[in-house]
Amino acid sequence: MKESFRYKIILAIFCAVITALNHSCKKDENPIKFPYGTFPDTLKNLTGLNSAFDDYNTSIYQITGGIEIIFSSNRKSSGGQFDIEQGRITYQFDQTTGAFCLSSEITNDNFTGKLIVQAITPDDDLGPYRFFSTSDGFEYLILSSVNENGNLDFYYLKNPPVYGSAIPSITGPNPLNILNSSSDDAYICFDSNMDTAYFSSDRGGNFDIYRDSLPIDAPLSSWFDKNFRVPTKPDSLNSTEDDKCPFIHRNVMVFASNRLGGLGGYDLYYSVFKNGKWNSPVNFGPKINTSSDEYRPILGSEQDFTNSYMIFSSNRSGGEGGFDLYFIGLELPE
Repeated sequence: MKESFRYKIILAIFCAVITALNHSCKKDENPIKFPYGTFPDTLKNLTGLNSAFDDYNTSIYQITGGIEIIFSSNRKSSGGQFDIEQGRITYQFDQTTGAFCLSSEITNDNFTGKLIVQAITPDDDLGPYRFFSTSDGFEYLILSSVNENGNLDFYYLKNPPVYGSAIPSITGPNPLNILNSSSDDAYICFDSNMDTAYFSSDRGGNFDIYRDSLPIDAPLSSWFDKNFRVPTKPDSLNSTEDDKCPFIHRNVMVFASNRLGGLGGYDLYYSVFKNGKWNSPVNFGPKINTSSDEYRPILGSEQDFTNSYMIFSSNRSGGEGGFDLYFIGLELPE
């Protein structure tokens, strides 16, 4: 009896091992139905960032499973002075169902907080633009602040790259002499090659988009510190009205304009750089623009997603109040 029982136990174990081996040789159905994510083309209000006051002028910095941003808001002064805030947009894409989730929140990163405190002034601070320069290995923050004459001037801060928990030293804010004029100068960006700066200024009476070329292989701050020189206007971009807030991603520029033919107020437009020039601007249409103001658009993309995204601000109805920040996925033109 004992031998028979022992034999049954051994046989059961043997059968279990064989079954497990056979099962391991069978391929399970691949649960991944969507190998790449897609940002939804339905407009989403970033409620975790917005307030009852004006929240706009976003700047992306890095993407790490989400989007770290800084933006201008007058919430702290209850609708008065604009200061810089920091936040984060987090997204998730389910590769089995294709479901996309988006959330946003105000954050309190130690280094970003130190950078903001050093950058802000007693008056309005607008149009933050944060980036890394390969020309000298520094990170930069450029923003427009009101000077002693009441006009907007560019100022820049720079720091060594942030690694880990160490908080590097920050230099600035210093005036960006080469671009500043006696008029309002704001909303700077660089092209994808980082060799041309684009910005908006009302030095000609109304706001137009201007550009200036950077010296090759020279530290970026050395160009900032040069004496003022007259920039040029790109062909095809400007109108007889206000054209401002340019932002470039790859070969596409987006900007805001209240030119004739729009849907009302400021609308968002795009232009494609092709054959050495910018094509005539195209209105994004009613899916994005409304009869209210759409303002300061920025573009971004992520390598595991099939399309790009745009973040912009609008004072349309249905938001948290004043200007709100919005997010939408879109296909960029070739």
